[in-house]
Amino acid sequence: MISTSNPNPYSPATPPSGPVAAPARDTTGSGAYTGPFWLTYCANLALMMAIALLYRYADFVKFLGGGELLLGWIVGLGMVGSLAMRLVQGVGIDVYGVRRIWLISILGFILACLGHLLVQRPDGPAIFLLRVLYNSSVAGFFGASITFISRRAPLNRIAEVVGTLGTSGFVGMVTGTMLGDALFGTDAPSLEELHRMFLAAAGLGGLSLLLSFWATRGQVAPQRRKQPPLFWLLRRYHPGPVLATGVAMGFGLGLPTVFLRPYTEDLGIPRMAVFFAVYTSFAFVARMTTRQWPSLFGVRPMILVGLASMVLSMLLYLPVRTEWGLVWPALFLGGAHALLFPAVVAGGTASFPTRYRGLGTTLILAMLDLGTLFGYPLVGAILYLADQAGLPKYPAMFVIVSALLAVVSLYYVWGSRGAARATPLRARPGRQPPAGQPDTAELIQVAARHGLTDARGVTRSPLDVHRN
Repeated sequence: MISTSNPNPYSPATPPSGPVAAPARDTTGSGAYTGPFWLTYCANLALMMAIALLYRYADFVKFLGGGELLLGWIVGLGMVGSLAMRLVQGVGIDVYGVRRIWLISILGFILACLGHLLVQRPDGPAIFLLRVLYNSSVAGFFGASITFISRRAPLNRIAEVVGTLGTSGFVGMVTGTMLGDALFGTDAPSLEELHRMFLAAAGLGGLSLLLSFWATRGQVAPQRRKQPPLFWLLRRYHPGPVLATGVAMGFGLGLPTVFLRPYTEDLGIPRMAVFFAVYTSFAFVARMTTRQWPSLFGVRPMILVGLASMVLSMLLYLPVRTEWGLVWPALFLGGAHALLFPAVVAGGTASFPTRYRGLGTTLILAMLDLGTLFGYPLVGAILYLADQAGLPKYPAMFVIVSALLAVVSLYYVWGSRGAARATPLRARPGRQPPAGQPDTAELIQVAARHGLTDARGVTRSPLDVHRN
C-alpha cells in the first residue's frame, strides 16, 4: 500500500485511504475535436501563414546592408527573448490562464511586424529588440494554444491531438510561402515589397487574434494555489534526454526557415516554394497517417526515426542544383517534422502533472528556442569561416550540422534506454482507463516518490501503483 504521507507541500494532500483523487478529464478524447479545437486550428493556420511570409526575412536584412553572419546573430539573439519568456509564460499560463497569455502574445506579434516598418539599420538595437518581441510572441502563442488543446485530451492521446493541430502549421507554411512568392516579383525586392510583407503578416496576425478570442471565450483563470518555486518544478518533473532532442529539433527543423533563401540564391534558384510545398504536403500526410502511433508504440520509436530522417535530410542538400532538387531534403525533413514534434511534446509534457502542463509544454518549446539560439549564430559563423577559407560554404555547413545532429541522436539512444521499458504513453486501441483512474503522470510521480521500482530501477506501471 502506498504511504499516505505527502512530501510535496505544493500538492493537495493525498486522501488517507482509497484511490488517489483525480481531476475530471476526458478519458475518451471525444471532447478534443470540438468547436474550440477547430477555431484554434484556424488561428494557428493564420499565424503560421504570417510566419511563413517572414521566411524572406533574410531579404530584409540584406536590403538594409547585412550579410549572413549578421543575419545569424539577429535571428539567434532574437531567441534570447523567446527563451527567457518561455518559462515565464509557462508559469503565467498555469497561474493566469491560457486565454490571457494567448491574446497578449498575438498582440505582441502584430506590434513586432508593424515595428519593422520603421527599421532603417541592420545593426541597430531596434531590429534586435523587435526580433526578441517577435520570437517571444510566437513562443507565447504556440505555448498557449498547445497547452489549451493538450489539456482537453487524455494523456495517452496528447501526441495525437497535438499532431493533428500541428497539421495547421504545414498548411500555413505552404500557403504562406506561396503568398510570399506572389508578393515578391523580383529576386531583389524593393523596400515597398518588404513593407508589404510585414503588413500582410500583421493582417494575418489580426485574423488569428479574432479566432483565438472566439476559441477561448468562456475560459476563466485557474484557481489560485500556492505556486512552488520554478526550478523546484523543473528539477522534479524534467523529462531527461527528451530535452536534448528538443534542442536538436529546433536547430534542424528551423534551419530552412532562415538559411534556405540564401542557399537557393547562392545556387541561382529564384524561388523556394517547391521545397515548402513538398515539405508541408508530405509532413501533412505523414502526420495524419502516424498520429495514433504514439499511443500504440510509444514516443521513443517515433523520436528515433525522426532524428535519423532529419540527419539524412541535411546531407541531401548537398547534391541540389535545381529547384526540383530540393524535393529530396524536403521529403525527409517533412517526415522528421511529422514524427518529432508531437512525440517530443508528448514525451516532455507527460512527465508533468496536469496542473503544471503549461510549464511542461513551454519547457519543451524552450528547448526548440535553445537550438535556434546556439544553432543560427553557429551556422552563420560556419558559412563565414568557410568562405574566408575558400571552401564551399554551404556544403561545409550541411556536413557539420548533420554531424552535430547525429551526436545528439546517439545521446538520445543511450539516455532513453530506460524509457523504452517504462514509457506510460502506450495504450491499446479501444482500451480506455476505468472511470476514476488518476492522472497517469501523477501516478508515475507517486510511484517514484515511494520507491516503487523493480530490480532494475524502472518505475512500476502506474496501474499497478493504483491497484496497490
